[in-house]
Amino acid sequence: MERVRDLASKQAAVIFTKSTCCMCHSIKALFYHLGASPTVHELDHDERGTDMERALRTLGSTPCVPAVFIGGEYVGSAKDVFSLHVNGSLKQKLISAKAIWF
Repeated sequence: MERVRDLASKQAAVIFTKSTCCMCHSIKALFYHLGASPTVHELDHDERGTDMERALRTLGSTPCVPAVFIGGEYVGSAKDVFSLHVNGSLKQKLISAKAIWF
């Protein structure tokens, strides 16, 4: 859990993904479309990926990827991020965390 929190707190926007996950790709594409350059940690390419998956599940990330952090705060998985985008608050969260500038 500590590694996840440490990695999540180092950048304004952090996404934990797997390289084969289509929803992970969609979340990354959304962030890039909004002008953010998130730090992406692909768990299937990390030697401690399995441990990080377990830690993400304890945070309530089901499925465990994508798991999105903005400003060091756990935002949720794909459905949570898309909900924030639809209601207009995702962009504001990214601006507040200085992940994008306007």
